[in-house]
Amino acid sequence: MSKTRILLIEDNRLLRDGLTSMINGQADMKVVAASGGDVHTMLKARTAKPQVILVDLGLRNQDGLQIVRSVNAELPGVKVIGMGLIPTQRDIVEFVEGGASGFILKDATVKDFLMTIRSVVHGQKVIPPPLTGSLFSHVIEHALRKGGGRLDNAVKMTKREREIIALIADALTNKEIARQLNIATYTVKSHVHNILEKLALHSRLQIAQYTRDDETPPG
Repeated sequence: MSKTRILLIEDNRLLRDGLTSMINGQADMKVVAASGGDVHTMLKARTAKPQVILVDLGLRNQDGLQIVRSVNAELPGVKVIGMGLIPTQRDIVEFVEGGASGFILKDATVKDFLMTIRSVVHGQKVIPPPLTGSLFSHVIEHALRKGGGRLDNAVKMTKREREIIALIADALTNKEIARQLNIATYTVKSHVHNILEKLALHSRLQIAQYTRDDETPPG
């Protein structure tokens, strides 16, 4: 089996060694190089030829965000995953905008840690659930401003979710939506819950407002 090549950038030696051991214990991934975060970090990134780089947000001797930006500019095929203990949402937004494909909280479970790496390798963007509230509102708005695309191009929605969004915008209740789509009311509630999570919104009114904003032609 071909193993995912990983460069680990972490200035805490104990944590670095522990993560290296844990990753190398997996059948599908291997740490090909590790760095404490110094001036030679980008040289290691070029020479080790990693597929994924794990980088600590709080490096003492180097700017983790700058590493993300440099990798994104010089090695566009390499996926970057940020790591942090208590990052602010602004920190995460900057990492995402800098080119990071994912972020791992340092108090994540081993399962979540490894799942994030595997998901990123397969092309997904992964942000820790506790940080998705206002973060995704910002990222979605940024994606729309930058790309000029529609809301459902920035956030992956199922066909049914798009139908329900349109009906919410028409001011239909859950029962009315259920009757129109010939599905159970509790199924509608489940879809609405998923929509709110995906869009990082808190009410049906906000869904309707987002839809109106999305349909407003650029002035």
